[in-house]
Amino acid sequence: MTEIFDLIKSRKSVRKYSDKHIPDSDLKKILEAGRLAPSWMNVQSWKFILIKSQENKDLLSTLSIGQAHVKNADALIVCIADLNSWEEAKITHIKNPALNPALQGENGLLVRTMEQVIFAISYMMLEAESLGVKSCIIGALGNEITGVEKETYKEVKNKLGLNENQILSTIITLGYEAEPGEGSKIRKDFDSVVFQEKIGNKF
Repeated sequence: MTEIFDLIKSRKSVRKYSDKHIPDSDLKKILEAGRLAPSWMNVQSWKFILIKSQENKDLLSTLSIGQAHVKNADALIVCIADLNSWEEAKITHIKNPALNPALQGENGLLVRTMEQVIFAISYMMLEAESLGVKSCIIGALGNEITGVEKETYKEVKNKLGLNENQILSTIITLGYEAEPGEGSKIRKDFDSVVFQEKIGNKF
């Protein structure tokens, strides 16, 4: 069995995919990993939409400013930040905003909701990596935050059944690597990002 740390080291963004299809059983495992991700107050403020049709992939590629790997991936997972999920948390006995994001105001709630979706995205990409499926995060797209591709975004929200409180936050592209071994994972040195007690003190 592959160790989690090995998956973290090996996982990189892949944008060129082969024609090989991902089994539905593996897609379900990837989506299940997202469902099981940690969630503040267990609100689970996310929805995931699996996209396999070329028509929808083409539309989402347009929404993503024409990024080719969106339409060329074998499958996509559209990740939705669902602001509706906090309704019950608003009336909970926890009245401290630091503990209850539902009490942090519109901007705070948006930030915390998007933050939670990121947890699920990480889980899904690591599960994909464990299955030999490569991925890429698509964040350059039209939505309420970027304000670009407004007409396309309206079309996407309508076609995917999103309401006004559900934000398309991210798309994950999935597929098998067309050119294995191409590219490398580049990260800053450990000592430039990790410190002990305060910035500047090496671990």
